[in-house]
Amino acid sequence: MIKLQRFIFNPFHENTYIVWDEDSSEAAVIDPGCYNKFEENELGKFIENRGLFVKYLINTHCHIDHIFGNDFVIGKFNAPLYAPEKDAFLLESAVEHAKFFEVRFNPSPKPDKFITEDLKLFLGKSPMKFIFTPGHTPGEFCILFEEKKICITGDVLFRESIGRTDLPGGNHQTLIDSIKNKLMTLPDDIQIFPGHGESSNIGYERNNNPFL
Repeated sequence: MIKLQRFIFNPFHENTYIVWDEDSSEAAVIDPGCYNKFEENELGKFIENRGLFVKYLINTHCHIDHIFGNDFVIGKFNAPLYAPEKDAFLLESAVEHAKFFEVRFNPSPKPDKFITEDLKLFLGKSPMKFIFTPGHTPGEFCILFEEKKICITGDVLFRESIGRTDLPGGNHQTLIDSIKNKLMTLPDDIQIFPGHGESSNIGYERNNNPFL
């Protein structure tokens, strides 16, 4: 069975997720935002205490608040990094972004593999489906665990809101198209777990999201 744990990290109150398969103990760390030693320890202890094997480190997109912990997770768990190719420029410019926001940042290693919609990854026997949803950034992907009715939506779709598009590479119409053509075609009972704020579901957002 697939399980999910959320952590709220860093000055941007970003949601970091650990998703794991109970039978195999294989885990994915998604958008690690751990910013300081306390947050790194919280994430690391959770993984160690449950005996999880970090099979993947995944960035839905590469804004700095979602990649603070890349270097930590790779260094501690030797996990391969999967990230969107079209967001590589954000990884490369993250040090400059950190100076702009006056935050501390350990540079992220380069991705081991780029995410595509054809990418096939599994936790145990449970497949992950990658859905290309640009607009907030040029390369963002959502992650769907279809059998478990779970979708991690990064900064694309929030509870009663959507991702901002005024940052480099953002495009409002592209974001709306991604949501309507890719996410709103999913069943109403798919739970969404966004990069900030509380969870929701597709049906609720279809009927209540003022941006749609």
